[in-house]
Amino acid sequence: MVLAPDSLAPETTDVIALASPPRPRASFLAAIAPTVILSWGWRRRLVALVAGAIGALAMPPVGFLPALVVSMVVAVWLIDGAAHGGERLGGSVATLWTAFVAGWWWGFGYFLASLWWLGAAFLVDPQFIWALPLGVIALPAALATFPGFGFALARGVWPQGAARALALAFGLGLSEGLRAVVLTGFPWNEFGLALGQHLVLAQGAAYVGQHGLTLAAIALCAAPATLWGARGWRRWAPTGVALIGLGALAGFGFHRLTEPPPPPVASVKLRIMQTTLTQGADFTPEKGGEILSRYLSLSDRPGPGRSGVADVTHLIWPESAFPFLLAKEPGALARLTEFLRGGAVLAVGAARADGATQERRPRYYNSILTLNLTGLLPARYDKRHLVPFGEYLPFQSAFERIGLTQFVHIPGGFSPGRGPDLLPMPGAPDALASICYEAIFPSEWGGVRDGANDRAGWIVNVTDDAWFGLTPGPYQHFAQARLRAIEWGLPLVRAANGGLSAIIDAYGRVVASADLGAEAVIDGELPGALPPTPESRWGSALFAAGLVLALAVSAAARSRKR
Repeated sequence: MVLAPDSLAPETTDVIALASPPRPRASFLAAIAPTVILSWGWRRRLVALVAGAIGALAMPPVGFLPALVVSMVVAVWLIDGAAHGGERLGGSVATLWTAFVAGWWWGFGYFLASLWWLGAAFLVDPQFIWALPLGVIALPAALATFPGFGFALARGVWPQGAARALALAFGLGLSEGLRAVVLTGFPWNEFGLALGQHLVLAQGAAYVGQHGLTLAAIALCAAPATLWGARGWRRWAPTGVALIGLGALAGFGFHRLTEPPPPPVASVKLRIMQTTLTQGADFTPEKGGEILSRYLSLSDRPGPGRSGVADVTHLIWPESAFPFLLAKEPGALARLTEFLRGGAVLAVGAARADGATQERRPRYYNSILTLNLTGLLPARYDKRHLVPFGEYLPFQSAFERIGLTQFVHIPGGFSPGRGPDLLPMPGAPDALASICYEAIFPSEWGGVRDGANDRAGWIVNVTDDAWFGLTPGPYQHFAQARLRAIEWGLPLVRAANGGLSAIIDAYGRVVASADLGAEAVIDGELPGALPPTPESRWGSALFAAGLVLALAVSAAARSRKR
């Protein structure tokens, strides 16, 4: 039995017979590739699962890029083998279904291995322990449908030879783009992060964004699949081109990072406060005074080169700072205004209520509020992209009838804000505001794209990552937030309960930071902004062009070999 001619590069079909043992001098790839391609049943599912899980090692905090090479190469071989599966089941539809199933198991392994830490959030409050399998298993299973679709889409345009890497980039790249928007979106650990977590390689995001890095990561990492099967220069050429492409990306990054940074914003002295409070049994309104005292004490803590809050112009506190509604607590407001008597402006993540009437209960918002010595200021930002099941319940009435609630203890959950994304900050440039996982969305601020004279001067991100403890989650969150600074050419100031808090310049360089799991205060200047980047001007235009190019090359290669 010989491998189906349309499933592999033509050079392969006269090299190997599937039932024959490998030749004595055959390489490791010559032994393993046919095994992957012809695997069936539980063996094929296991191969896909393990390959996907290996790919997760390319994500933070491990960041081992060759792991994604292994994962993508096996993905190519699994899609090659879909033709064999189609022969077994009969018909072209069966071939696409075989590719989808392989992609689902591959994606399930990837998300299972890269998102297991979500289980830590279910352990903070004992009432949610029962739902732990939903976060650890059900969510990866649901997300795996996107790579499944991507595998099937790639198989639909599957060519022969080196162009298979571009077909995979088209299929998986498009499915990753859809993952960012379908059902409110969840682009966590998009494949481009394997490049984007490394500062030098991440500089390309200023032009092509996170989605563009995803296309590049897939194509570059899948190219070595031709090391088995092809002969002569065709065997090595795709890998050589991929190495050249990776070198060019690194060269561009090195060159960009040699450019002098813009000067810091004059007269702005930042202080970021990082706490380690969890949303557990001790985070209650009764403990509110004690919690506020802890915040005030930490924010005024002297240290090397600092004398306390008196010399600070802007103080940033993390998300969910208070176990109460600040506007409803005049005592807490009085303590804060007294604390800010030196003239500092406080930006703090806190819940607020609005819109209550006799007929309707108030709406609650997860917000960034601003205060100074006069009290609450009109400038605020209400979170627009809420976390399903964390901050609100989809199909709320149905879930509430069976006793389910969202994680946050807010009646009815939070309501989404309506913008704007620009947050006025007295004494500093306007900021692009984001709360928690809003920072993982490359196109979250599409309504304020550059070109206007009122462009923001920095990004402020507040989050509560203490939910996830000392797991990979906060590292992944931080790496994705940092990409927004590179994409927009804006400095990022991040206050994270539990960590990782930081001041990051417009090139993505960490100017100052605090360790994960530590109480800390970060002092620093506000780095200057760069001119608008192509990504901030054009959004996903270059990503879309890359998809079209990958599709065109794949289709041309497919038709040429017929």
